[in-house]
Amino acid sequence: MFVLKGSFYISISHIKAALIFIHLLFQTTPTFIYMKKNIVLTKPFSIENESDSDVSYRAPNLLRRLLSLLKNVRRGSDLTRFQLPPQFNFPKSQLQCYGESIYSISSNLLSRCNNGHSPLDRLISVVAWSISTTRPPIFGVAPYNPTLGETHHVSKGNLNVLLEQVSHHPPVSALHATDEKENIEIIWFHYPVPKFNGTNVEAEVHGKRQLKVLNHGETYEMNSPNLFIRILPIPGVDWVGNVNIRCLETGLMAELCFKTQSFLGLSGNQRLIKGKIIDSSSSKILFEVNGHWDSTVTIKDMKNAESRVIYDAKEAISGLQAPIVKDEQNVWPTESTLIWSELSQAIMSQDWEKATEAKKFVEEKQRDLLRERESKRETWVPKHFTLCQNKEGCWECLPIQKLVPNSPITTL
Repeated sequence: MFVLKGSFYISISHIKAALIFIHLLFQTTPTFIYMKKNIVLTKPFSIENESDSDVSYRAPNLLRRLLSLLKNVRRGSDLTRFQLPPQFNFPKSQLQCYGESIYSISSNLLSRCNNGHSPLDRLISVVAWSISTTRPPIFGVAPYNPTLGETHHVSKGNLNVLLEQVSHHPPVSALHATDEKENIEIIWFHYPVPKFNGTNVEAEVHGKRQLKVLNHGETYEMNSPNLFIRILPIPGVDWVGNVNIRCLETGLMAELCFKTQSFLGLSGNQRLIKGKIIDSSSSKILFEVNGHWDSTVTIKDMKNAESRVIYDAKEAISGLQAPIVKDEQNVWPTESTLIWSELSQAIMSQDWEKATEAKKFVEEKQRDLLRERESKRETWVPKHFTLCQNKEGCWECLPIQKLVPNSPITTL
């Protein structure tokens, strides 16, 4: 027995017990010790929160800072590798933004795609659902560029959504979603190509979207509109371009055009959408499509001139809430909301010094992993998707698993 300072005694058995405790404390087996994960989940972008406090993290003097960033960028430059300081980021990864467009919705538009009585009814429902994936962008801020192998995994009821960053250059993001109850499958892969055009930046979104309504043996293929960022004379951001939706089995299709204000941003209707629904076998126009994707969209029957609303943005993408973590221990270490948590917290608290450090830490870790793979002559392979290029040089992705598992992160 040892005696320390008068009446305080430490026995040999006490020392042994302490050593055993220290051994248990520092061993790596998760059965004994669980470290709490720092996961940051933010509200999805919706109609009513475009100007609320959730986006108050935008940097001051935004236009001046943006012009300063672009002063050395040549017209026509590809901005894919352009690195933004954290003052120009909002607290989300691009994977989260893609995922939110699927799982963050108030109405049951996806179910309607399955429940339509006729092929035409189902195509109209697919058009409405496709429009719902268009979410209000915010001028001057952008999501984080996902890290290679980063994932985002969320469940909404029976719908399970999984995304993975399957390539870094070019930045290809893949999405797989399944709903066993409705027997619906969604497969997306995107890679934006942003170019600087002097007074604006336009990001062409390459890739393909597929919605499979398996109960009816129908596959709908569609593309995405492009993101148009106007810097001068009046700053603004909008979705533009043509979107084609086609059912491979029935030949029914929709041609949509997303329009913005005039070139100078001085006049014209914002967020306008026009188009038509066609029977491609006869080239007959069945319906005209008109409206605004951030309010209501209607179709007009060419037989009887009757119109009806097929999409209401206020009903579909307002009042959206952030997902919640139901099972923290089973959140994957590659999860977006975990990888970027320190940066997201710093941005929301406007601690720009800490944000810069946090972003640098994530980016440097990626560079270290790349150097390690190169030194070992290893080729990185996606975990959840296959990735290849077709004869035209375009990237294509397919999910490895038939069904997406339930996620420990859920949303209502």
